[in-house]
Amino acid sequence: QVQVVQSGGGFVQPGGSLRLSCVASGSAFNMYGMGWYRQAPGKQRTLVATIGSGGSTHYADSVKGRFTISRDNAKNTAYLQMNNLKPEDTAVYFCYARPTLTPYWGQGTQVTVSS
Repeated sequence: QVQVVQSGGGFVQPGGSLRLSCVASGSAFNMYGMGWYRQAPGKQRTLVATIGSGGSTHYADSVKGRFTISRDNAKNTAYLQMNNLKPEDTAVYFCYARPTLTPYWGQGTQVTVSS
């Protein structure tokens, strides 16, 4: 079983930046698909960004050009750099690791963007 631990997040003013980190256990991290979803109050969980084992990335339209997903296989860590944050980015962000078709989820971290 893969354990996924998130860090980062918090409170930031509009236009600010935050970085989320996601550490996944296992010796084959380089083969995992990684990504983030987010869930705003009263809304469904939606995809934010993904990164494949080969480094290919995919972003939701709402975050393109502002968010960057990356990975450091030597540290078993994936990152989500979030720039030019907007109030509508406020949500709980969930990281996942996918060594196979089954995703393993992190504990979630709150991101609040407000003036």
